[in-house]
Amino acid sequence: MRVHRDLPVPMPDGVTLLADRYVPVGAERAPVILIRSPYGRRGAFGWAFGRGFARNGFQVVMQSCRGSFGSGGRLDPLGDEHDDGLATVEWLRRQSWYGGAFATFGPSYLGYTQWAIAPYAGPELKAMAVQISASQFRDAAYLGGAFALESTLSWTTLTNAMARRFGATAIFTAPRLARRAVLSGRPVEELDLVSAGQPLAFYRDLLGHHADPAVPYWDKRDFSARVGEVSAPVTLVGGWYDVFIPWQLRDYLALRAAGHRPQLTIGPWYHVDMRHGRVSMLDALAWFRAHLLGDPSGLREQPVRLHITGAGEWRDYPDWPVPGMRAERWHLREGFGLGPEAPQQDGTDRYRYHPAHPTPVIGGPVLLVASLPRDQRRLEARRDVLVYSSRALRADLEAIGPVSAQVWVRSSTPYVDLVVRLCDVQPDGVSLNVCEGVRRLTPAEPADADGWRRVEVELWPIGHRFRRGHRLRVHVAGGAYPTIARNFGTGGWSSEGMVPADVEISRSPEHPSALLLPVVG
Repeated sequence: MRVHRDLPVPMPDGVTLLADRYVPVGAERAPVILIRSPYGRRGAFGWAFGRGFARNGFQVVMQSCRGSFGSGGRLDPLGDEHDDGLATVEWLRRQSWYGGAFATFGPSYLGYTQWAIAPYAGPELKAMAVQISASQFRDAAYLGGAFALESTLSWTTLTNAMARRFGATAIFTAPRLARRAVLSGRPVEELDLVSAGQPLAFYRDLLGHHADPAVPYWDKRDFSARVGEVSAPVTLVGGWYDVFIPWQLRDYLALRAAGHRPQLTIGPWYHVDMRHGRVSMLDALAWFRAHLLGDPSGLREQPVRLHITGAGEWRDYPDWPVPGMRAERWHLREGFGLGPEAPQQDGTDRYRYHPAHPTPVIGGPVLLVASLPRDQRRLEARRDVLVYSSRALRADLEAIGPVSAQVWVRSSTPYVDLVVRLCDVQPDGVSLNVCEGVRRLTPAEPADADGWRRVEVELWPIGHRFRRGHRLRVHVAGGAYPTIARNFGTGGWSSEGMVPADVEISRSPEHPSALLLPVVG
């Protein structure tokens, strides 16, 4: 294997991006795997991806995105990947060593750079391998309309520090700097000054009320509407605790709706979990051998492979959602009970959310920290969290698929967040979070004559076994700080004039609040 360093790749606007090319000896015109990254093209990335694929007979072109690691221009996160990516494909076609076929590979932002060109790259794009990523990051930045504060601040702090001296250490320091910033008490508009020491353009762009997908800002940053047009075979690897898994599964469903047969693997992983690295490489190697070298021997029979948490076992299925899944309603009941029986009597439960003392979060999906399940009992002891528990299960219960909640809410202020969380309670009382979701409400949400609003909350998907003797538990709260930014009750970012929210949750036959659980078997 040989490595050609710092190849100049010209862009139409005169900027030059740099790339490294890995070449297996004796295969000068082997199929190319294109990897575009803002995190550098050497070190661990070069060793694992460049050398890893080249040693298996592929050429690899690893390119630093605009404004990162020697490439010219300014990094405008998400903004230039379509144009720069397609210009790089055109440059590939002009090289004497290009044999007419290429694939794309990469996790996280590297996966996004794949979607940015995939619908437009033409038939020479023979395969894609996308891990812990999605075709758009907007919805992950605004969880149900609520600003994903910790993940957004930590990522913008990370990318700001990556290109500096000793920038590789930023993966460890950025989460701590972001957490320090959100706990500093500074206004949300100034938190980048605490975490990075300077204004961060992308952080402030996202604060600029770009939650609406129709805002022109997203025109060149959202490729979800074109996913079904991608003709190249796609393999997807994700994690149940990853910040992008809901939207990665939407990409899978868009491909299926267009008649394609993507491959899907979901493990018990979070975003920066090192355990999915080896799985991703083996998955991609088998995929690329099949679709670029004509060797399908490494492909599995069933396209969907899921790790079932709580059972500790892998399962193969023909599709997602899995066959036989049914949405079962588990109602919030009197006495803070939870069960499939419909409520028989009127009742409401109440809590007060105060933005000066926001309801915290323990665990849950966050971009740059370990997001494995954690014991929720300290959170459940708070007065601003409603906790509903089922009886102990008489038999194992498996839930595999999308999870949602339908909650009837009445609030003293129209601006309020609704957080719903599902937990698995062990016989010893340990309560572990399984999945959660949030919805930010505004005056635009319709209400009935009595002020009740029927709110749909999308939780993270799951593949989980609740064991016999365990209990299901649902939290309802008004915040999950600092995963999401505080809701000041005014519709704005300023803490001045903040308004506490007195919230009622209905559990009556007329307004039955429930969790929709994807039960299998």
